Amino acid sequence: MPTDSEPRTAGDVTSLDERQRELPSRTDPLVRAATAPLGGPVGEHAAVGRHWFWSPLRVCLLLGVLALTLAWFGKAGCIQQYTNDQGQAELDWRSGRPYVAMCYSDVVPLYGAEKLNEPGTFPYKTKWVENEGTPQEQERYMEYPVLAGLFQWVNAKLTEGWKNLSDGGLLPGGLSVAIYFNLSALWLGLAWLLVVWAVTKSAGRRPWDAAMVALSPLVLVHAFTNFDTLAVACAAGGLLAWARRRPVLAGVLLGLGAAVKLYPLFLLGPLLVLCVRAGRMPAWLRTAAATLGTWLAVNLPIALLYPQGWQEFFRLNNERGMDPDSLYNVVSYFTGWAGFDGPLEHGEVPVVLNAVSGVLFVLCCLGIAYVGLSAPTRPRVAQLGFLVVAAFLLTNKVWSPQYSLWLVPLAVLAIPRWRPLLAWMVIDALVWAPRMFFYLGVNNRGLPEGWFLGTVVVRDVAVVCLCVLILREIYRPARDVVRQAGVDDPIGGVLDRAADVRVLSRSTSR
Repeated sequence: MPTDSEPRTAGDVTSLDERQRELPSRTDPLVRAATAPLGGPVGEHAAVGRHWFWSPLRVCLLLGVLALTLAWFGKAGCIQQYTNDQGQAELDWRSGRPYVAMCYSDVVPLYGAEKLNEPGTFPYKTKWVENEGTPQEQERYMEYPVLAGLFQWVNAKLTEGWKNLSDGGLLPGGLSVAIYFNLSALWLGLAWLLVVWAVTKSAGRRPWDAAMVALSPLVLVHAFTNFDTLAVACAAGGLLAWARRRPVLAGVLLGLGAAVKLYPLFLLGPLLVLCVRAGRMPAWLRTAAATLGTWLAVNLPIALLYPQGWQEFFRLNNERGMDPDSLYNVVSYFTGWAGFDGPLEHGEVPVVLNAVSGVLFVLCCLGIAYVGLSAPTRPRVAQLGFLVVAAFLLTNKVWSPQYSLWLVPLAVLAIPRWRPLLAWMVIDALVWAPRMFFYLGVNNRGLPEGWFLGTVVVRDVAVVCLCVLILREIYRPARDVVRQAGVDDPIGGVLDRAADVRVLSRSTSR
């Protein structure tokens, strides 16, 4: 085992003894207070790390299973069925059930909308006509990135197989869409358990922080809202591979994640800035090359065989207007300003909105790069990673509610302070309720848009506050609870304890 004077990586966490492992019940005020009904913080003579079975990883995984079970029950109301007047079983979405019960999940309607319920279809090859016979008539294809689309297609094929066996009495039956949702939820849940595992292994001396990932209120609400846990698992695995000084594997996992949702690509930016500062560019170049190579290996076959279908994701994102959850919609609603291109005609591109969103994100990235190169001590990977992803969500024209899952592992690794993190997660998760009742409509006793947008502002302020806390700890590293434990960067990999080579000012060099 390395001594305290030697570099330590995330791979050493399993060898940490009681004196080296951080115990939240002793160091975090919120956890310390929460343990009072159970007898208080862990005692000095507790047999920490010596139980034959229960390790921090296994406890966190168990907590994750319990949270995911509750998350499934939260969505189960939307896969209930009823018998219609013709005696046929149908999905029970009557009377605005998905919004009243707050059980809505994209997985359910996409099964039919993307033609996954039809035999012989294949994503990016199969097309259909939307709004046929109207001025909005348009050919449509699978609208998700390649791995997300293939994930849906594979689950649809598994649903067909399950249905065949259930018709023969070998498996329990049900509506195809319900079977499809449950199969999808199984894999999505396993993906989140991989996130918990990766964060536990990446947390260095603070493995118990992964409990915040396992029990996050955002997981309870959004684990099965869409397919984002797949991308988060790849991103968290990529960071763990980087921590263990395996840059090629890190790139492969980031590339796979980008083939599900593009956001894992953003993590290359913080790694670039930190590698420039530490003079570790060869490792970054290997990671970047592996990321690009993996993304191309997944996308090129589909792009060459079905170019129109492959371009659908990029076309729709280019033509998409501002999302209800975006700051641009908040500004437009409360000010009445229609400068973000206003209502769009069919097929019209919101040029101003796209330009403003892109420029703001680039400016934020430049500011974060300056922070990374000018801070008195080199920031940790998770700190810059959180700032970049948060900047994207705040400046992007779309913030689908499940996107907040992207921030969870980065936040836990960047600023493992339980009180502010759990406060943000609760606020962010609670936005789901006014969002659902806003979609229900005022005529159906739903909420007016202003009330919903007010909660969006509170959510955004909470994320900005986390960014401010991280910036404070970057410029005052003595306040960083991770570095207070005597480590540099648990997921730094080749950056861990590396000397600075390039900084923007001599006065800020280490």
